[in-house]
Amino acid sequence: MGILAQLEVDFDLEIVEDFISHYAIMCENMEPLIIGLNKPERYEDNMGELFRIFHNMKSAAGFLKLEPIIKLAVLCEDVAEEARILKGPASEEFIDWLLLVSDQFEKYRKDVEKDADHFTVFNPLIIKVPFVLEKN
Repeated sequence: MGILAQLEVDFDLEIVEDFISHYAIMCENMEPLIIGLNKPERYEDNMGELFRIFHNMKSAAGFLKLEPIIKLAVLCEDVAEEARILKGPASEEFIDWLLLVSDQFEKYRKDVEKDADHFTVFNPLIIKVPFVLEKN
């Protein structure tokens, strides 16, 4: 049984559909927010919005017990919490890392929607969180 089929067995169909649509919107919104982190005037708002996205992903995936999404969202929320206190702009390394994260969330989205048997393998480069989040 695939990921989607299992969700439909374990949870109300409306909850599953809401998760899929909201998760897709969050994935879609991530990349422009990440790219905007290189502009000092957009850094604070974009970082705040990314933090909210990661927090919402963690909560929604937590309800549905989607462990790979939960683990990645927790990591991202922790990093975003640290990055929110900075003034920006973001370092290139941080932007590149966030783009890797965005790609991983997108792969997970496709896994759910295509009812894959399991989630895509986690990109090990994501573990290398950059030390420098802000451009000097």
